[in-house]
Amino acid sequence: MYLVVKRLIDISLAFVGLIVLSPIFLVLIISIKLDSNGPILFKQKRVGIKKKHFYILKFRTMKIDTPKDTPTHLLSSPDQYITRVGKLLRKTSLDELPQIWNILLGEMSVIGPRPALWNQYDLIKERDIYGANDIRPGLTGWAQINGRDELSIEIKSQLDGEYVNKLSFIMDIKCFFGTIVSVLRSDGVVEGETSAEKRVGNSKERFLK
Repeated sequence: MYLVVKRLIDISLAFVGLIVLSPIFLVLIISIKLDSNGPILFKQKRVGIKKKHFYILKFRTMKIDTPKDTPTHLLSSPDQYITRVGKLLRKTSLDELPQIWNILLGEMSVIGPRPALWNQYDLIKERDIYGANDIRPGLTGWAQINGRDELSIEIKSQLDGEYVNKLSFIMDIKCFFGTIVSVLRSDGVVEGETSAEKRVGNSKERFLK
């Protein structure tokens, strides 16, 4: 029953978001075009509900010669690819705003596990264990406010599974307001390669708290 209510909330929030945030959209569009060559939006193939592929939308934050389908935190030197405006967009998560359209299309929800890249086979497989591939992915989620890029695949999948098991209006409220706090603090944002040992250590510490 809540999934029906959740979908209605998603549609309502997305419509309101488009209207309220339209001035910000306009400013960002102009800033991106003036800052670097390339399209305004960035499309990337992701894994949706029941592992169906879809194209997620973001404001472009990288130069057009950036290696495709590679998570930013796995690039050896991401600073050479991120644009000046892109740094601000990524720090504030404003680059994610175009996903409001993905929400309206029913490909995403406001709250849910962040959609994996189509080629993140290890993450997709691990999420299968917890049923995290069986619900709509989200603009933000439980794992996002509990470590984000710092999390290992195992811990991230466990947190996604915890969200699935506790799926409710109260859980979504926790994720929503937790996201606001995380964005203000820029929690869990990792740009560039980080040693596996450090990421696993940090994620375990967060998960056990």
